[in-house]
Amino acid sequence: MTKLYCYMLFFSTLMLFGQHQEDKIYNAIDAFVENPSAKAIENLNQIEADFWRNPRPKTKDELLAIVVLNCNKAYYENQFGQTEKAISSYEKAWQLYQKNKLSNYDIIEFCLKPLGNLYTVLGDYDSAENTIKQYFFIVNTSKNYPDAQKQKFAAILNLSNVYQSSGKINQAIELLENTLKIEKLSNAQKGILYNNLGNSYLLSTNGFIVKMNSYSNTKKSFELAVNYLKNEKDQSETLSNSYRNLSSLNRQWQHYDIANSYLKKAEKLFFETPNPQPRKVAKLYYEKALLLFDQRKFAESSEEIKAIFKILIPNYNSKNILPKQNELYAETVLIDVLDLQAEIFLRENQLKRALESYQLSLHIEDLLMNVFVYENSKIISQIRVRNRTEKCLSIYDRLYHQENKIEYLEQAFQLAEKTKSGILKSYRSNIKSATVEEKSLLQELQNLNNLIIKEQQKGNLANISFINQNIKKQNELMLSLKKIQSGNLDNIPENSDLKTLLSKLEKDKAVMVYYFMGAENLYYFTLQNNRINLNHIYTAHTAMIYIFKFIEYFNTSDAITNDISGYNRHGKKVYDILKLPQNTVYKNLIIVPDGILNFLPFEALITQKSSTTNFAKMHYLLNDFRIAYTTSANIYLNSKPILKSEKTVLGVFPVFEKTAFELSYSKKELESIRSNFKGKYLENSDATFSNFKNNANQYSILHLSTHASSGDVETPASIKFYDQEILYSELYNLNINPDLVVLSACETGLGKLYKGEGAMSVARGFQFAGAQNLLFSLWKVNDYTTSVFMTDFYKNIKKDVPYFEANTNAKLAFLKDKSIPNAKKSPYYWSSFVYYGSISTEEKLPNYIFYMISLLSVIGLFLIFNHYQKWKIFTRFSKKRNTKK
Repeated sequence: MTKLYCYMLFFSTLMLFGQHQEDKIYNAIDAFVENPSAKAIENLNQIEADFWRNPRPKTKDELLAIVVLNCNKAYYENQFGQTEKAISSYEKAWQLYQKNKLSNYDIIEFCLKPLGNLYTVLGDYDSAENTIKQYFFIVNTSKNYPDAQKQKFAAILNLSNVYQSSGKINQAIELLENTLKIEKLSNAQKGILYNNLGNSYLLSTNGFIVKMNSYSNTKKSFELAVNYLKNEKDQSETLSNSYRNLSSLNRQWQHYDIANSYLKKAEKLFFETPNPQPRKVAKLYYEKALLLFDQRKFAESSEEIKAIFKILIPNYNSKNILPKQNELYAETVLIDVLDLQAEIFLRENQLKRALESYQLSLHIEDLLMNVFVYENSKIISQIRVRNRTEKCLSIYDRLYHQENKIEYLEQAFQLAEKTKSGILKSYRSNIKSATVEEKSLLQELQNLNNLIIKEQQKGNLANISFINQNIKKQNELMLSLKKIQSGNLDNIPENSDLKTLLSKLEKDKAVMVYYFMGAENLYYFTLQNNRINLNHIYTAHTAMIYIFKFIEYFNTSDAITNDISGYNRHGKKVYDILKLPQNTVYKNLIIVPDGILNFLPFEALITQKSSTTNFAKMHYLLNDFRIAYTTSANIYLNSKPILKSEKTVLGVFPVFEKTAFELSYSKKELESIRSNFKGKYLENSDATFSNFKNNANQYSILHLSTHASSGDVETPASIKFYDQEILYSELYNLNINPDLVVLSACETGLGKLYKGEGAMSVARGFQFAGAQNLLFSLWKVNDYTTSVFMTDFYKNIKKDVPYFEANTNAKLAFLKDKSIPNAKKSPYYWSSFVYYGSISTEEKLPNYIFYMISLLSVIGLFLIFNHYQKWKIFTRFSKKRNTKK
């Protein structure tokens, strides 16, 4: 803070217009820095409020004084453990600095660097990455920027931290290794980077059973870090971190004595640092508690946890060990500590106390979710929640078997539901109540994100300046959006009304099988006959191998035909693993998949073994049930009924004639649909994205017959129009409400997979845009067989058959069609398309009720007319009488 204090003294001596106001602000900052406290912060807030209350024009120097005030305030708010408040103050400073084009202040050192680090601490990784890239760009494009090399190094280091924390481990390793090879670095800088590199190697194995070569790389990096740092001045904290990392590595290998010796060295060095931050002290104590836990010293571990709570929670009462919910706030260290305490309770067989501790962790996750604006940060938070949820489901299951109380199963179901498509559900819910300004900001933010992704896909040809300009705009929009959303912090997922859900299933004559895929167990709830059941199977061994092997049969068109007996065997094995219902009265089956099950065609599972090679005679689940899928119980519960009114179609058929992308059978598909349904059909060069957008809200069915791609780790899923390829996220802003979307294209249900949230696919893009009922594909579909399937699917719809039933009927008809050869009746060709959406149809009143309503309406109109005539006569009589008077 020495440099910052010099700046303050410098500004306090300026003799410019508005000097009195500036002096007042800088004097207050001086007094605050000399004696920082909660009361002193209140004084700064009051001075700032008085400044803005004054209506006179503000000078640039006065505004800069407010920037300095907020940076100082943020620094001490962070010291006091008030992370969210510190972020808010830094954000305010940065907005003022940018908006008013201020200068003569090291905004990177005193604002952007700490802001980026705090975003990382809170788990807001997109905001952190954008902020770091922004100041890295400022340094690179500014001439004679003070300490440019120092700031570049800080940016690389902080960016590697973000990559590590957000799961981009390979990017972190690549960035650090390249920097160590290319850049001229001091010993201290090399030590810091090697420490981070070791962390990345450690995380690349998820911190679990570390492979020998990875262990060697990790250990070597940490030891190099120690060698570079041990003779450097003012590096005691960084050296302490290296020893802590060596301790963590040895703890994972159960070398507890070595781990303990390294941790003691780390602690001694850490407390040599003047005024250590409370949060950092808490993290050190957490590592001590973790080491004690692994040595099964549970009582001692709990004592360390109590010490952490005392540091982070004012007025904490250690009698009950756990803090109260209203004492908690958005802090990731608290989450880690509560999870550890839950594990201790579990080892001591205190199941209900373990649940209580996990529920407090989940509460903090909800608070964090309210802070995030970017989708990716929310997804990462949700992944953490799911790991904790799996442990809670295990506890609920154990409690149910001990006490036989159905409430445990209901609570388990509610908890699982909170992790299902949480971001999609939250978006749909919030967009309904969002203001016009908020909707506009969300749309702009998404558009900028798409521009950045598309430019980044150009690789070495990407325009770095263009990317950074858009990151800057995106950051400004994010801050504006946070201001609006801060007044409505209600992103906590809603509970599912279980009674209403069971009632709806009865009304739909349906059974629901609801999966939760954990790291070790696959949990499945079965909801039928107004009852809920919970079971689980251990999947960390052969079960997952069978599931993956079954899905692999759909990778190529000949995989099944080349191994029919193997397909039969694996299909039956997976059917048995997934415990699907048998001999039920109801034949409508709702499946809520999870994890890798999102890519599994349940209809193609084998229910009985057979030696036949005739695909039409195999025993598929398709023969037993009409199957529909949904992403969550709440989405099924709130789905609107399928309309029974006349259907109109907007068809998109680029065809791509005389190109390598030509879809020759797409024309046949087009003619078949056009002959049955009125609508608008965009063919060839008319099938542009803009034409689709302009017409999408005018038709009940949107049918897209084109090419699509699931993308890969780096490339997002996309769909091809005649004029351009559209990313799945570019569909978010369509704002549509069709009765059905049919994606007659390859891999429209595939994309980067996140447990619970599902695949980041083209289908997901349409769900975000407002589509509730969708038919889409799980792999590369065949042009010819797709046209045959779609022809029959639309024939069913023409007869008012519900969409999920039309899907089943078309598949059964495909298998019975004698004109199709046996090889083409492989499940690869008919089971690709899955239906997600409602199975309820719009209820129409019987004719006699319409007649009664019509008759009552006529009688009502007659009575009104009769009453009106009497009133007119009375009025005339009254007027005459008044005239006589």
